[in-house]
Amino acid sequence: MGSVTSETADELTLAMGAVAASLPGGGEERPGQLAMARAVARALSLERHLVVQAGTGTGKSLAYLLPLVLSGRKAVVATATKNLQDQLAGKDLPQLADALGARRRLRFAVLKGRANYLCRQRLSELRRQEGAGSEEMALFEPVDSTAEDERESERSAWDAAADGDAPVGGLADQLRRLVAWGEVTHTGDRADLPFEPHGRTWTSVSVTARECPGAFRCPSGPDCFAELARARAAAADVVVVNTHLYAAHVASGGGVLPEHDVVVFDEAHAVEDVMTDGLGLELTPGRLRAAVVSARGLLGPDHAQVLDGVSDCAARLDVVLESLVGKRVLHAGRTPGDELSAVLELAAGRVAALLGALRRASTADTETSADSTDITARRGRAVLACSHLLDDLGALAELGPERVAWVESSGPGGRWRTLRAAPVDVGQILSERLWPTVTGVLTSATVPPLLARHLGLPGGDCDQEDTGSPFPYATNALLYCAAALPDRRGADAEPALHAELRALMEAAGGRTLALFTSWRAMRRALDALRPVVGFPLLGQGELPKGALLRAFTDDEAACLFATMSFWQGVDVPGPSLSLVAVDRLPFPRPDDPLLEARRERAGEAAFREVDLPRAATLLAQGAGRLIRSSTDRGVVAVLDRRLATAGYGRQLRAVLPPMRFTTDRRVALEFLTRVTTGREGPAQ
Repeated sequence: MGSVTSETADELTLAMGAVAASLPGGGEERPGQLAMARAVARALSLERHLVVQAGTGTGKSLAYLLPLVLSGRKAVVATATKNLQDQLAGKDLPQLADALGARRRLRFAVLKGRANYLCRQRLSELRRQEGAGSEEMALFEPVDSTAEDERESERSAWDAAADGDAPVGGLADQLRRLVAWGEVTHTGDRADLPFEPHGRTWTSVSVTARECPGAFRCPSGPDCFAELARARAAAADVVVVNTHLYAAHVASGGGVLPEHDVVVFDEAHAVEDVMTDGLGLELTPGRLRAAVVSARGLLGPDHAQVLDGVSDCAARLDVVLESLVGKRVLHAGRTPGDELSAVLELAAGRVAALLGALRRASTADTETSADSTDITARRGRAVLACSHLLDDLGALAELGPERVAWVESSGPGGRWRTLRAAPVDVGQILSERLWPTVTGVLTSATVPPLLARHLGLPGGDCDQEDTGSPFPYATNALLYCAAALPDRRGADAEPALHAELRALMEAAGGRTLALFTSWRAMRRALDALRPVVGFPLLGQGELPKGALLRAFTDDEAACLFATMSFWQGVDVPGPSLSLVAVDRLPFPRPDDPLLEARRERAGEAAFREVDLPRAATLLAQGAGRLIRSSTDRGVVAVLDRRLATAGYGRQLRAVLPPMRFTTDRRVALEFLTRVTTGREGPAQ
């Protein structure tokens, strides 16, 4: 493997020192950070892909940002979480720009998907309608509604309520506030709103990529907030996006983001799943209904039969999907003429008829009044949404062996059903569409086993590094496996697990994050332990996530019981967290349709190539909640004896931070007691 020149290495070392010295508190020496920065500089110089495992505390953001800036390459940084995106744009990049000063100009921008920006055209239509005194809201239903939109709007409203920004007022009142905000905002970015609107309200004044005709075909194109954001991104040296938007860029053939030389995937452990979503498609009855809503005010009464036909297909699809939730569908072994295929074929014909009616009506337009311009713009959005819908129906009808389709449910009582299709192997797509055109830097505190292969990175042009972590895991943390617990299939397994967890919690003085692999297991543990322990027990779902974490952090004795959404992204440094308990090894469900297809493709190597890497990554993410600073101390307790007794246990332990390992309960309890009482000393 080649290396950077001594001149470049010296410049990087000096710049790293200057930037670190400019940080609050003067920064601190981090050998792993400098090693990672040199590896990134080398990768950029040689145009080789790089995968870096950078343990917690490495300071990986600066380690890839600084060599990127010094290289002069145009780069996109893609992150899986909003928290990291905000950290990069609001903290890391501004600090780096200030530290470099006149020596190296740094221009950066954040770019989001179109649906995150206020649509000036929809806003102007709404303003004119409101000026005419109309109270009709049907015209402003979302053109492209999906169950995922509903889930996101509910989650954002719930989380906002925890921060004191609950959705304000009714839909009409919120729309009026959005109109007023549209007059003063410089960005049109939903994140800049002074209140949290209901999801339905926001979709009334925004558009998705599937319905936007583009700046040149839109009456409000010259002033479009999304296009202004794209222009800022095109002029920037570093563009920060989320990984979902980058997946849309790959799916579009490179038409979403500005041209760039380098892509950095931070939180690389999430890339395969996000790419799987982004390179797939989803169909809901809501998309069919939304097509009808968008077209109803644009077509005359002579088209009522066409509109009713699409509505009927939406109802039929809902019924069919309800009976198929959790099942794999549209695969090679399906029965010819099955009910789902028949509904999809019928829907394709009726959506095609609706699309034809909209296009004929568009051709017939001759007026040039403001009202006519609004109608033309609305019709253009409806045509695009129907076109994308028809394309997806066609793709589902011709689903090949390289894709898998299944039905899933969400929402209260599972009332929203979604038909999803995704590639079985995203690596093949990325190897063809992405890696030949950009240099990739992928980094995470936990790099999944076989990540490079699963993402299609070319072996001969890809290097891998592990910078470790600056935190003293060997002295400050202990990995304990409760190997004496009975087999989980036995009747005595659950009471024994609860007793084990209680003993550990009491030794820790509370201060416990208990992570469960199922909602049912979490609830049963809460019900069993609340009456018998003297610590406050907080349960996921009892408060919004932000409020739960604040309550847990503020009360050192509190314990938090949670499921999968808390295995990642939870950062609680200090004495509030001394014990992370994992109820069982987080292997994926055997009936997951997508993973089932990947297992079939892997054959005899399925467990090693599909199940084990996913379990190892999630276990490492969960264990990573414990040590978040150099002074944190505590125990990771895995209440599943397979970590010690199964043949693959050693492979799972190898991906965890370098903690001392024990199966002796007494050692774990004594170590927790020392942590609780403040007595120093390594794990014995």
